[in-house]
Amino acid sequence: MAEQNTEAKLKNLLKQEKIQLWNPPYTDDDNQPGQQHMQELANRYAPLLGLSAPEVGVALELIRVLAVKRGKGNKMFRETNVATLELLLPRDSKKDPKAKTYLETRLDVSLQQLMDRIAEEFGLKHVKLILNGKTLSGDQPLDQQGVKNHSKVMVLKVSDAEWKQQLMEDEEKKKNQNESIQRTQKGFQILSERDGSEDPDTTPFLEIGDQKGNPLNIPHKEKKALILAMGFHEKGRSLMKKKQYENALCHLLQADQQFSQCGSALLASVDNFAVLQLDIVWCYQALEALSCLEDGRSRLQRAEECFLKCYGEQQQRLLRIKGNTGREDVLFLRLYLLQSLIFYIEGDDRQARIQLSRVESLYSRLVLDSEKMAQLMSLGFTDREARLGLRACQGDLQEAAIHISNRRQEREDLKQRERQRRRTRMEAISTLSELGFSRRDAARALHHAHGDVDKAYGILLDSSQATQASNNNSESALSPDKVQQLLYLGFERVSSEAALRLTGGDVQSATQLLLDNQGFISAELLSPPSTSSSSSPSSEEPSTSSTCPEDTELVNEVLEDISHHEEDYLDLTLEEESELIAAMKTYLSREATLS
Repeated sequence: MAEQNTEAKLKNLLKQEKIQLWNPPYTDDDNQPGQQHMQELANRYAPLLGLSAPEVGVALELIRVLAVKRGKGNKMFRETNVATLELLLPRDSKKDPKAKTYLETRLDVSLQQLMDRIAEEFGLKHVKLILNGKTLSGDQPLDQQGVKNHSKVMVLKVSDAEWKQQLMEDEEKKKNQNESIQRTQKGFQILSERDGSEDPDTTPFLEIGDQKGNPLNIPHKEKKALILAMGFHEKGRSLMKKKQYENALCHLLQADQQFSQCGSALLASVDNFAVLQLDIVWCYQALEALSCLEDGRSRLQRAEECFLKCYGEQQQRLLRIKGNTGREDVLFLRLYLLQSLIFYIEGDDRQARIQLSRVESLYSRLVLDSEKMAQLMSLGFTDREARLGLRACQGDLQEAAIHISNRRQEREDLKQRERQRRRTRMEAISTLSELGFSRRDAARALHHAHGDVDKAYGILLDSSQATQASNNNSESALSPDKVQQLLYLGFERVSSEAALRLTGGDVQSATQLLLDNQGFISAELLSPPSTSSSSSPSSEEPSTSSTCPEDTELVNEVLEDISHHEEDYLDLTLEEESELIAAMKTYLSREATLS
């Protein structure tokens, strides 16, 4: 990493002075170095970097050779579509450990063809190739797997036995990974469709809550996407705890895709999206996928912007909602630490030190006294409650004990209110179903009536009468004058005609129906209501709320990855962070000594 740091600094100096090493006087017509000018550069830059002139000279020549090579490679790629790849070969396969190895190839060939060429040219029987921390698979062309002109590809040597084992493991891993993603998606899709009308004691149900756990009123489409996003995120976090970073990253990127379907206003009100960006970049550094840092930089920027919107400029919004900000500080510690790492790799030691200083200041406040932890746990609190409580109260033992007790009571009160709300809803659905409407239609009507049973009954009755009137006299319901009145009010023709059919031609009721549904009549409203009085689960229930054994198993499986504590994502022991802080201090102290 120190070599990358030196190279980055030199590139920055060259860029500032607009020096192009691949052009004269630094490179002659035969692509050889201009010795005098290169030596002058080395002598001038050496004091700035705290290195000897010969060391700087070697680094500059490496940059020059690479620049010349890239220029020739770019020209060849433009003219012939033949790309130049840099191969990072196993040490014992290289004649000169410091020399770079290149291979020219088209990018539309299969990976297997490339591996066969590498095996033949470098005397390696079996190999596997790594790009950006990911193992390339043999069933796709190179360009479809992200391989580009000048990509750096790591070559790992594999023995016969390991090769056979690898083939089996890769197949099994891919199968399990794909199956895991599919099962996670299906399980959370089932949960995202449930509307809380089922028995709360027997049927799991997800509710989206704010930072204190209170339910948020979210449009159905966004709610579904958000539940899927949060489901994939929880699964990814579960895998991160097991240090299965590659598999975790697959799930986190799926979560990111689902979040993209949520509105910006929604993302600004919850911190999940920002935490996800942090988790993705944390996986990058855990996998040592330093080539993903450009993506990592933009993700950290999005995370910081999202925290700003969600928590407020000085976290005043968070303080107003929660009463304290201590627990969320662990997220900023991880954010600043990852920013420091990226600054260092880019050669910006000054910014790396500034961010690391912020990290160490936060760390000193957030690292916990083991004796205080033990005292709180002896009172019957869990280690998570003790950690979160002490951080919320800046380490004050008595305040933390009171805080934890209050939080327990708040969570219990919220849980009771939620259970009562669902029971009240179930009772209302049962009441309406006893009047001859299906539970499915009753649930929909209650949703449109915001829980008001009388209004829901009116909606169901109007809908039933409208259907009957439509069957008897659809032509009358759709008279041109009535349609024209609704068009004059600004509604679309298709929706206007549908509303008139549903209300039996009553213009006033049709207008209200359109206003209640934002001028759009959904397919759900257009479908004829069932009048069965059965209250048991049947085909009348939404198919996604099915309680068949396969669905029950899926739901239970994905729920295992959801923490029962809403602040689990803030409960960091800081062990991994401590290791990375120590590594960063080592890197930066070395640079400080040299300079």
